[in-house]
Amino acid sequence: MLTAELSQYIGGAALNLVIALLIVRFVYYPVTQDKRYVLTFITFSTITYFVLGLLTSVDLSIGVGFGLFAIFSVLRYRTDEIPPREMTYLFVFIALAIMNSVMVGDNEITKLLVSNGFVVIVLFFLEQGWGFKFEESKRMTYDRIELVTPERRDELIADLKARTGLEITSVEVRRLDLLRDVAEIRITYSE
Repeated sequence: MLTAELSQYIGGAALNLVIALLIVRFVYYPVTQDKRYVLTFITFSTITYFVLGLLTSVDLSIGVGFGLFAIFSVLRYRTDEIPPREMTYLFVFIALAIMNSVMVGDNEITKLLVSNGFVVIVLFFLEQGWGFKFEESKRMTYDRIELVTPERRDELIADLKARTGLEITSVEVRRLDLLRDVAEIRITYSE
């Protein structure tokens, strides 16, 4: 049976996740169509909730929390370039290790199981691409400048599809170089 404290803890985690999903899915993602940071945003939000929940439930100060985030900042700027997905997993593993070690020591086994299970489930669903139609984008130099006009947009997309073999959904002209007769464009395509 759930205690009031555990119910509040689980409810707060669910609320945090719902809000993060709403922001990413309906605010961030429709504008960028970029999946690279979806995992990062949702995971950081989820794990931060649990770490801060831990810090308020045990006799630790918020200073420890700031110290934890300082570690991640140092890791980010002092290591070789680590892609966002791998940096996210690194954050998860370090935070879980701290959280688990403190919660086990304080006999918070139920919270420990809920927290770990919640993180695993969130990561699983995010890695499956749940609820997101992913598109990629690339910048390229395009040589048929006569097609880079609003009235010939359909021809431009058809030409790019034929040349690249990609299912292109949109094209954005970034820069025109009339001296060399080329355009710098950004294409967006379905994976």
